[in-house]
Amino acid sequence: MPRLIDLLDIASVPIARTLGIVEEHRAHGHVTFSMEARPEHHNPLGTVHGGVYCDLADMAMGIAMLTTLHDDEAMTTIELKINYFRPVTAGRLVADARVLHRGRTSGFIECEVRDAENRLAAKCTSTCVLLTGDRADAIFSRYRT
Repeated sequence: MPRLIDLLDIASVPIARTLGIVEEHRAHGHVTFSMEARPEHHNPLGTVHGGVYCDLADMAMGIAMLTTLHDDEAMTTIELKINYFRPVTAGRLVADARVLHRGRTSGFIECEVRDAENRLAAKCTSTCVLLTGDRADAIFSRYRT
């Protein structure tokens, strides 16, 4: 059975297409994604909506975790926390995600979101549960053609 990460094309993920998220780097336990913050991403105050930061970070953390999975494993997020440090109105946002812990049944990932001047805009952490057997097969079936 192929690994889930090998079946997944980031460009085909609807939220990635909607937000314009692109993959910059992928290695075992580490990915970097980016996107251009645009006016359609703004909240009523004229800055990038917090959910956009969160979507970018969540995508990066999920893919970082997927790079650590074995052939028969899948995963899903069970907890996510984000802290916002600076508002962004426009320009490139970069999410750098790293797996800090990968155990037998769970994983813990962190992500920094930086603005175009490389200033920390948000920090996010996530906990994932690892799935095997029928639970993993249910996720794999979504990506098989």
